[in-house]
Amino acid sequence: MRRRWLLLAVILSAPSGCDNVKWGGVDVRLQAPSAQAAVTPAEAVESELDTPLPALPNGPLLLAGTREGGTATLAVVGEVRGDAVGPLPTEGQAPGFRAHLARTLFTPGTELVLFSEGVRVGRLTVTRTDVDSSFCAPRVTVTGVVELAPGAIEATRLLALTDSASRRRSWEPFERYRDEYVQRAASIALASQAIPQVGAAWPTSLVGARASIEVFRLPEAQGPSVIATFLDRDRLEVGAPDPGAYSILVMGTFESGAYRPSFVGYRLAEAGKAAPRYFAHLDWDADGDSEILLEVLGAASRWYATLGRRGDAWVQTFQDPCGAPAR
Repeated sequence: MRRRWLLLAVILSAPSGCDNVKWGGVDVRLQAPSAQAAVTPAEAVESELDTPLPALPNGPLLLAGTREGGTATLAVVGEVRGDAVGPLPTEGQAPGFRAHLARTLFTPGTELVLFSEGVRVGRLTVTRTDVDSSFCAPRVTVTGVVELAPGAIEATRLLALTDSASRRRSWEPFERYRDEYVQRAASIALASQAIPQVGAAWPTSLVGARASIEVFRLPEAQGPSVIATFLDRDRLEVGAPDPGAYSILVMGTFESGAYRPSFVGYRLAEAGKAAPRYFAHLDWDADGDSEILLEVLGAASRWYATLGRRGDAWVQTFQDPCGAPAR
């Protein structure tokens, strides 16, 4: 059966200003994307090379980003290596590699398979590439037109894979989860257990310290999971923390009618701010177990980390080498 797409954008390059378009009762507002800070066209980093470029990654690349209206911008996270992600060469290690990657793998017209909430939701057709320097190691980004399957209109936080196998992944119903009282209460209970375990000081208010909470459903789990970031004397943004600040990431898995702790990550900011928050989940290596992508916010930049399952436990499987070392 031919899949009917919800076409969110048909204009490959939009002029300044915006247009209002209607398709089948769906209002979509197309607006020229705002300029990103410290983003440079990939062509600007091309240079004459004295030595050959290293080979491109053998495995699929994972990308992550967000959609605004009919377009999305995704950053290259790294090469999928099992339930972890491997870093790509930096410009210091391989001058010109970013431009080589963009020019070879992400030419205009390239199609990427999109995922959200752990399921396949559509595709992105690349229209341009850039380099985003807001990360601790500048990353190639792709911007393009998004087409979403019916029912996935709420998908705004997106992952993408570059391998051909992703095009054969099955379509499943998209469902966006929102936190309810039971998950909010569970996050407070999980943090209450974690704080004395890691030896952290109690914040003035746990509710006030909760900077982020997300609810998501893993296909292999009995019910929705909850993950929350708690900060003391800090903010969940790139910027310097106050003295004595720390971050705690707690995750709870629903088992036998209750939320049980499945991951705790703790870091004192004096060792280098590294405040993580949930970004998305996906079984990106197609082994039957989902993985989790975290965005980590530091004092001057941001980076990525991943969580994977080891038996019944969740562990950190990757953190950008340029980010603060994991504790």
